[in-house]
Amino acid sequence: MSVLSVEKKRTELCFNNKRSCGLWLTLVGLVLLAGLAFGGKFLINPIVFLAGYYISFYIANINKKVRAKLSQGVASKFQIKMIFVSIAFMFFMMFCIAGPYIPSMNWRMIWLGVNLATGLHFSGFYFVHGKSMIALGMICTLLAACGYIFADQTLVFLIADAIVKLIFGVYLLVFGKPSKVTI
Repeated sequence: MSVLSVEKKRTELCFNNKRSCGLWLTLVGLVLLAGLAFGGKFLINPIVFLAGYYISFYIANINKKVRAKLSQGVASKFQIKMIFVSIAFMFFMMFCIAGPYIPSMNWRMIWLGVNLATGLHFSGFYFVHGKSMIALGMICTLLAACGYIFADQTLVFLIADAIVKLIFGVYLLVFGKPSKVTI
């Protein structure tokens, strides 16, 4: 009977970079709040957002000293692939959801599309940072959907999205500990 059984190869994932993810989310949340504060007709000021996003990306994801201090181990090759797949998925979704509104400069639909794509892409980060990414993705996706549904309250949902990212970021930065899961 054992000859007929199929043995599944199990993979253990180690989530060693929750704290660096926490720093990234904290910085992005702060950048979004700053962009909202100076948003005006843009809702989120694109100059503030892009400048802050790239500076934050450097600080949290490229700066080797910061990464070494916050990382509690290395990511596997599979996890690194999932990072790239999730980011590519996010940009593809942004292009599909928000892209059609760029020519008309419909900033409400552009930012909601960006937030929806971002919320959806967090699901792939489950394989990199664990269950918290599923919860974050679901909340961000729900907030974007509510922004579409309640058009007169879009700003409230954009602010809520920034605050949620900030809360998850601080939580992961302060309390993030390595964990493992077998898939």
